[in-house]
Amino acid sequence: MKFSLILIFLFSINLSAQNSFTISGKVTTEGLPMPYANVYLKGTDKGAVTDENGNYIIKNIPEGNYTVVASFTGFKAQAKTVTVNTNININFNLEETETLDEVVISGTLKPVSRLESPVPVEVYTTTFLKQNPTPSIFEALQNVNGVRPQINCNVCNTGDIHINGLEGPYTLVLIDGMPIVSGLSTVYGLSGIPNALIEQIEIVKGPASSLYGSEAVGGLINIITKLPENTSKFAADGFITSWGEANIDLGFKAALGSKTDVLTGVNYFNYSNPIDNNHDNFTDVTLQDRVSVFQKWSFKRAENRQFSVAGRYFYEDRWGGEMQWTPEYRGGDDIYGESIYTSRFEVIGNYQLPFKEKVNFQFSYSDHDQNSVYGNTPYLAQQRIGFGQFIWDKSVNNHDLLFGTAVRYNYYNDNTTATETADEVAIPSLFIQDEIALNSKHHVLLGARYDYDKRHGNIFTPRLAYRFKPTEEDIIRINAGTGFRVVNLFTEEHAALTGARDVIIEEELKPEESYNVNINYLKKIYTTNGMMFTLDASAWYTYFTNQIVPDYETNLNQIIYDNLDGHAISQGVSLNLDAVFAQGIKANIGATYQDVSQHENGEKNRQLLTERFSGNWGVTYKHYPTNLTFDYTGSIYGSMLLPTLGELDPRSDASPIWSLQNIQVTYDGLKNMEFYGGVKNILNWTPEKNEPFLIARADDPFDEQVDFDNDGNVIPTPDNPYALTFDPSYVYAPNQGRRLFFGVRFNIN
Repeated sequence: MKFSLILIFLFSINLSAQNSFTISGKVTTEGLPMPYANVYLKGTDKGAVTDENGNYIIKNIPEGNYTVVASFTGFKAQAKTVTVNTNININFNLEETETLDEVVISGTLKPVSRLESPVPVEVYTTTFLKQNPTPSIFEALQNVNGVRPQINCNVCNTGDIHINGLEGPYTLVLIDGMPIVSGLSTVYGLSGIPNALIEQIEIVKGPASSLYGSEAVGGLINIITKLPENTSKFAADGFITSWGEANIDLGFKAALGSKTDVLTGVNYFNYSNPIDNNHDNFTDVTLQDRVSVFQKWSFKRAENRQFSVAGRYFYEDRWGGEMQWTPEYRGGDDIYGESIYTSRFEVIGNYQLPFKEKVNFQFSYSDHDQNSVYGNTPYLAQQRIGFGQFIWDKSVNNHDLLFGTAVRYNYYNDNTTATETADEVAIPSLFIQDEIALNSKHHVLLGARYDYDKRHGNIFTPRLAYRFKPTEEDIIRINAGTGFRVVNLFTEEHAALTGARDVIIEEELKPEESYNVNINYLKKIYTTNGMMFTLDASAWYTYFTNQIVPDYETNLNQIIYDNLDGHAISQGVSLNLDAVFAQGIKANIGATYQDVSQHENGEKNRQLLTERFSGNWGVTYKHYPTNLTFDYTGSIYGSMLLPTLGELDPRSDASPIWSLQNIQVTYDGLKNMEFYGGVKNILNWTPEKNEPFLIARADDPFDEQVDFDNDGNVIPTPDNPYALTFDPSYVYAPNQGRRLFFGVRFNIN
């Protein structure tokens, strides 16, 4: 009996062994072994990591059909479908994903490999946006080195984008290469662009006025949307936070016949939960109800000629103020609130003319209507921007030429005393660009633009760029050029509209001009154990004349605007390091040191609200057997000077060093679906932690209890011991503390 049981037991072990198999093999790249690559069976928890010789083995696999996947961060994953009924051997050869070889257009106005572009262009894809999900592009750029979203008001939380320490109005924001986000929409237009429709974000640091005209003084941000034919049939992405925020992006495409594809996207964001954690009776974060609808049409034409038209409608209702504020108090002086209704639409198009030569007509139009009140001060404004340009792309021998002519129409009107009549102007332009390939290592780019503005006359902006590529792993770029900016004050300076300060314009403002040089070095490093590093270093120097600087200090009850009687300088260095490590780990770190200052009457003054140094980082770890991805992102900012209200003001005149950090976990083990969640601002940093208050005179927002002397200066009183007036401009960091978030993505290809 015992002998029979032993035989049965041995037979069952043998039967089990016969029904359990192994998959083994080798993973290589370009014929070389790839250590620490991940090999796993999709949809199961079985997998292995290759050894130092690139070999792997997966054991105890039941009989059946499987998809075997080999992957390594920085390389294209490879999948093979097999039937397992015996021990089998599968080898993989992975190809590197050339993260520097994206096609970019922002630097030269024509598609070119990022590696070959004479102008350094930074590219951020949807993978970057997913590392730290946000409801707007404005917040997403927080993790870009040298770029900082700046909140300009503690009450309504409007803001702009700083590049290399320069204020938001110096940054031109484009959608599909068209300059439709400017002026009024610089403050509000960076919200409501559905992330599901974004192909990539391109950032150029330094003047680009020779191609794009006014406003591209400090740099540009180009948001490129997807082509309908290259998108999923349906995509949805929504998340909620523990603060009560809700955001949803929807995208879907349809084919209308054989020659027309339509892409539609919708973004909806809502935050309706007033919170006052700093106990000043003002909302910490503005309340928002926002909807944006985007549609892009792409038409197939003979000889693959281009034709696409896109449009977007955006509506937002936002308010911030005293906690008891409701819409019936809007515009009154009983309860203080800042309420902004924004309605805008945009149209963008690109049509390649039916010529033998490559000639494109590009056009855009935007109409922005803003109905807002800041306490009892109304601000009603309309802005219309029309833009059209012809571009002729022509190659002759080793010359890659670009000729263009453009007209930009600007209309602006508001109810302020500074705008007695509507500002309406058409600015015609001519530009030319020649990229000369001296040989495979040396490229030179020459460019120039001529604009005529009837208010300011002739404006000429040249540009010179040089690219030296001594090896396939090294690139040196030198760019120099000029920039100019025509100013509309009230569309850019929120401080001019809020608080109790009077706005003083001392003279007719002249357009600002700049001279810039930028040196960039890029290095790719490959190690013998399969790791990859990319080093990107830059140094820049920008000299400004006629810079317009708001003066908060000469008279504490005024904001005085005039052209600087001297010059301003922005200079600094930045460094980015991207690394791909073994076992599914990818990391990036960046740091910037900058000096932004104004020089007038022999004195050097550091620019307010501008950090000396900043840094950012991101670490991604993909654990393939469990289908989990872990992201840790963060940014750190150095001290910046703050706009206090006099010697008695108890608030610090400089901010501390501060940091925002986030963690996220994503699960993608289900077909067409991802779940993600995490914690934003894990350090719970908010600026009021070190200050007695943020908003000056929050208990008296209409200055009813403020006394003045005969010269208009505030008199200290028992009720106002610090001699302050109501002012919400003391802000440098978000007031929103730690919060949880959870989201779902769904995608059908």
